[in-house]
Parts: sequence; C-alpha cells; structure tokens
Amino acid sequence: MARALTAFVKTGDVPSRQALQGALDPLGFKIVLDDDYRPLKTKGYVPCALDGEDAGFDLRFETPDETARARFNLDGETVAMAVRWGGDPREALAALGVVAALARDFGALVVEPGAATQISADEALGRARRAAQEL
Repeated sequence: MARALTAFVKTGDVPSRQALQGALDPLGFKIVLDDDYRPLKTKGYVPCALDGEDAGFDLRFETPDETARARFNLDGETVAMAVRWGGDPREALAALGVVAALARDFGALVVEPGAATQISADEALGRARRAAQEL
C-alpha cells in the first residue's frame, strides 16, 4: 500500500481543527490533532497524539494539477490535501484516520497519487482499521 493519499476537498469545506477533531472522535482511534493544523496553510508535519503517544503525518495543501482536474472533474474551488506518512504504524493510523474523516464528513474525494479511481470513505476507514490492527 502506498504511504500517500490525496484528498480533494472543496475549499469552503476544508475543516477547522475543531471540526476535523469532531469528525475523528467518533471513529474511535483516539487520534488527537495538535493545534499546528491550520486549514489551507499547513505545509509539513502535523503532530498528533495517538492514545497518548506521539504520532503524526505530513500534510500539504496544494492546487490540483490539470490531470487531476480533468480525471476527477474538479472545479476551481477544490484544494488537494496531500497526506504522506512513514513506516511507523502510528503515523499510518493518524494519516489514514484523518483521510477517512475527510472522506466521511467533508466530502473529500480520496485517491492514491497517480491512480485513476477514487477510494471510497468506507475503504479509507477500512485502511485505517487495518493500520490500527498493526499497533
């Protein structure tokens, strides 16, 4: 499995830290986003706590390229949230949990970089659950 996903979200639907945390909590993974998360501004590591332990992932807000715009019929009001993580299972769970929350609660269209098909909210959540089993 790739260690990167892109969530395409309407700019007006990009959640605040509080809203994203509110979408994460019901998933049951005990992920707590740090206050470093800034909608539309974050460029780099987003610290998280996972059941009290350090975890986190890389997040960058980007403009979707023309290929993605055409392939997924994205309009000019869409932003790409590029999420990447390392080999630590805690990082994977933090990243996948956030992506699942974006897909379920904020209408994100989730894809693996270079892929032609999207990942459903249920598949994103399934990937997060599998990551949780590796802890």
